[in-house]
Amino acid sequence: MQRTYKTGAWGGRQSRRMSADTTADTAPDTFTEPIRFDTKIAVLLRTDLEPWQRLNVTSFLVSGLGSQVPEVIGEPYEDADGVRYLPMFRQPVLVFEATKEVLAAAHARALSRALPRSVFTSDLFTTGNDRDNRAAVRAVATAELDVVGLAVYGPRNGVDKVVKGARMHP
Repeated sequence: MQRTYKTGAWGGRQSRRMSADTTADTAPDTFTEPIRFDTKIAVLLRTDLEPWQRLNVTSFLVSGLGSQVPEVIGEPYEDADGVRYLPMFRQPVLVFEATKEVLAAAHARALSRALPRSVFTSDLFTTGNDRDNRAAVRAVATAELDVVGLAVYGPRNGVDKVVKGARMHP
């Protein structure tokens, strides 16, 4: 069954900024309003990838966003015993799947909208390090890239337009 991601209206507003007031010193069960974001993080994966490839590609793609778009990273975590953990994304990552053709169109739309993006091409499955990965992408013209994964971040409506035609990953 094909599913799509839709967000409903919340209290007459489309989004609410996350502030220090909603995260610091307040137990999560005391929140009465959901936190809504006016941005979206989406990962598109090609439908013909093996399960291990889907996980690997997703991990690489989102690492690019986290390193270059600092506002997507939340605060560090700490458990009840005071053990600290690394910060993670402050909002959900939506994972979609698409055919090669839909993914190519999404890549073109992300470029035309100048949204922050990371790309994973089929050539990267044959390399074993970051230097060779970058060289493999650099060796191919934009229109000729065999894109198997794409991560994009930006305004919700802009990201929705980029992933048009894709479906939520099962």
